[in-house]
Amino acid sequence: MHLLLNIHLPSSVHQKSLFILTLQSSRKLSTHQRTVSHSIKIEGDITLGGLFPVHSKGPAGVVCGEIKKEKGIHRMEAMLYALDQINSDPDLLPNITLGARILDTCSRDTYALEQSLSFVQALIQRDNSDVRCSNGEPPIIPKPEQVVGVIGASASSVSIMVANVLRLFDIPQISYASTAPELSDSNRYNFFSRVVPPDSMQAQAMVDIVKAMGWNYVSTLASEGNYGESGVDAFMQISREAGGLCIAQSIRIPREPRKGEFDKIIKRLMETSNARGVIIFANEDDIKRVLEAAKRANLTGHFLFVGSDSWGAKSSPILNQEDVAEGAVTILPKRASVEGFDQYFTTRSLENNRRNLWFAEFWEDDFKCRITRTGIKVENGLRKCTGEERIGRDSAYEQEGKVQFVIDAVYAMAHALHTMHIDLCPGFMGVCDKMDPVEGAMLLRYIRAVNFNGSAGTGVMFNENGDAPGRYDIFQYQLSNTTNPGYKLIGQWNNHLRLNMEDMLWPGGEHQVPDSVCSFPCESGERKRMVKGVPCCWHCELCDGYQYLADEFNCDICPYNMRPNKNRTDCRPTPIIKLEWSSPWAIIPVFIAVLGILATTGVIVTFIRFNDTPIVRASGRELSYVLLTGIFLIYLITFLMIAEPGTVVCAFRRLLLGLGMCISYSAMLTKTNRIYRIFEQGKKSVTPPKFISPTSQLIITFILISVQLLAIFIWFGVVPPHSYIDYEELRPPNPEDARGILKCDMSDLSLISCLSYSMFLMVTCTVYAIKSRGVPETFNEAKPIGFTMYTTCIIWLAFVPIFFGTAQSAQKVNFYFYVNTIFSGYFCSGKVFSSVLVLL
Repeated sequence: MHLLLNIHLPSSVHQKSLFILTLQSSRKLSTHQRTVSHSIKIEGDITLGGLFPVHSKGPAGVVCGEIKKEKGIHRMEAMLYALDQINSDPDLLPNITLGARILDTCSRDTYALEQSLSFVQALIQRDNSDVRCSNGEPPIIPKPEQVVGVIGASASSVSIMVANVLRLFDIPQISYASTAPELSDSNRYNFFSRVVPPDSMQAQAMVDIVKAMGWNYVSTLASEGNYGESGVDAFMQISREAGGLCIAQSIRIPREPRKGEFDKIIKRLMETSNARGVIIFANEDDIKRVLEAAKRANLTGHFLFVGSDSWGAKSSPILNQEDVAEGAVTILPKRASVEGFDQYFTTRSLENNRRNLWFAEFWEDDFKCRITRTGIKVENGLRKCTGEERIGRDSAYEQEGKVQFVIDAVYAMAHALHTMHIDLCPGFMGVCDKMDPVEGAMLLRYIRAVNFNGSAGTGVMFNENGDAPGRYDIFQYQLSNTTNPGYKLIGQWNNHLRLNMEDMLWPGGEHQVPDSVCSFPCESGERKRMVKGVPCCWHCELCDGYQYLADEFNCDICPYNMRPNKNRTDCRPTPIIKLEWSSPWAIIPVFIAVLGILATTGVIVTFIRFNDTPIVRASGRELSYVLLTGIFLIYLITFLMIAEPGTVVCAFRRLLLGLGMCISYSAMLTKTNRIYRIFEQGKKSVTPPKFISPTSQLIITFILISVQLLAIFIWFGVVPPHSYIDYEELRPPNPEDARGILKCDMSDLSLISCLSYSMFLMVTCTVYAIKSRGVPETFNEAKPIGFTMYTTCIIWLAFVPIFFGTAQSAQKVNFYFYVNTIFSGYFCSGKVFSSVLVLL
């Protein structure tokens, strides 16, 4: 009978349009059913639907492929096991038998949609008023089977497709494996619930894991479809909100990948090779192909995978690729093996499990044998099935984790029906009229209110969106673990992460977590220069010169009196130096000054001893004492220049620095002027010139000296003497060589200014010495004076440019010491020693 009869639907235009599209899809159903038409039918008072990927997706043109053991047969048998347990439980739905209609989705969302239409046929009311039997009687049409709720599906894409149909007919749906975040939208999927947490919680757990391992730069891989893309989107959104985690690349694996597609994916991942961590939301087949491609590229051990629950603790995705998968951290909703199911499943055989239409196919695949209708024989080189094989003994059976969730989903439906029966049919044995048929919207409310301990001992409950609470186990695949290689439980997540870092083992047996960062931490004293648009990537730049690291992004210059420490994390005071007595620059001038002082003292003593002799009187006894005083002060200033600068020392430096030379040159000028005037006057007349007496000579000398003293005292009044620390003079490019120099407040200019009057006296004296060069040879004092003044001028001409051109203060000061001592030596040798030698 054609399906398009007089159908009564909800009045919503949107719902009608959706359902019409569904019916159009159903026209293809008969074609597909001719190819794969099997379904499991178990009679009962109340029928539950079941959707399981018994077969994988077939190649092009073929609906279904190979049989799937863990995700298909194991999970479907878990539903059958749960029905058996419930039906035998006198306290749960007493006197009510649960039946089932179980369908194979063949891992295709479109095919699953077509199959699921059988669940809604009972709700499509047909008008048969015009139909009559041959005898004129109305036909007896058997009441179609009503499916009150559906267990499934597995893949999120299948659940989304099916949920869009079931919600139109108010049929509740409980999934045991679909985790796509969009299924939490209660407006679009209001009849959908699940006993596993959504990927948004899983994504949060994975973000926490990545951050706990110190990674901040990872790539993502997602299988095309709701599960993969939604999971990665949730991961990326949470990572953006949390901050400190950047996505290097986000790659999508096509539904139908072309040849070489996975090799291209690995090549793309290597474009950001620092992002060793790869977050993968993909199906088993895609995971396996990614591992194979990485191995072909000789990148075993490079990528560190963080897998979602589709990887979990399964062996199939890593089969023959264990070395590439080593170190992979995977996540799985908290689970436990159901001991009763192990006993149930391992006792299944061809004889006692005829209700499972696909069990024979599973048997052939598991035991690598063939079963034929005509008898047992060998086909395609496979041995014959004897029927004596046993699951768990002759096969590699291991209970798949989500068996637990299948059982919990069936029990959640049963508990909801049980509570509903108590409320609607109190004291009634069996299904009462109020539950025939079961109202889907009311059943949904009872489903959302369930709260019981599931098969693993954990609570089964749902929030307002139909989601289960997030409880995850965290595993790591450890191949280097010699005692127990394989998946090892390393932590848990229950709204917060508990990760045992010491239990983690990485490729090569390393315990240190490998890096997956865009940029490594900067060295001490280096600032981060961020890469635009990528907050986890930066370039490290050294704080150079006198800069220190103010914070991780900025360098600041140290204050003028400080320099950065060696690691440039802070500033430290610049060392302060002064001329030390132990320095060669001090020892040599002090040695010469001591010799000069001793020599000068010796001359003074000699002069005092022979004070009244004609030779002493003839040499200008009074001016000679003044000259010797100036020479003594010149030598004495050497000690003041080396002494530690202070107010007193700086005051005496100002006073004596130019005074010694001024006294010496004043005496010399007065003497040469006297000689010049005497001989010039003698050429004109016999009358002696004025002011040539010793007293006059002393007055003239002291007048010349008073000019220097007046200038010094004015300087004292304008700028009182004091010391300071000069941090600029010794501030080379390398801060380690920076020094502060303790100085008196005498700049280079003030130093030369202080000596300028002495230089004037020197030049004037030299002029008179030149004019006096024609004196009689018998006047033995003229030539030493002239020689002294000529040599002094030459030294001063060299001293001034060298002084201003020398960079370091210590060199300037010491150069000045040497010049002074040389001057003093010349004075002694040129004038005074000549008189001493005559006396001796």
